[in-house]
Amino acid sequence: MTQSDILKLAQDSIKVVLMISSPMLIFSLLVGLIVSIIQAVTQIQEATMSFVPKIVAVFLSLIIFGPWILQIITEFTTNLLTNVNFYIR
Repeated sequence: MTQSDILKLAQDSIKVVLMISSPMLIFSLLVGLIVSIIQAVTQIQEATMSFVPKIVAVFLSLIIFGPWILQIITEFTTNLLTNVNFYIR
């Protein structure tokens, strides 16, 4: 296994991590932005008000994107285990 193979495997791993985490991060970002705008307009500065909607948004995005995330992880793991003899050399 050459240095370029290791870098390719690391790149693929980072790409998979970013792909499977992006739905939760985007949902959390959007909900946080909306809650912040509502807090600024209504002048309610309660710190806990922003956490609960973000947690709910993350769980909803996990429910919505769960099958897709599982498919991505399964494909990556299958590819990794299929080529394990190449990685051992």
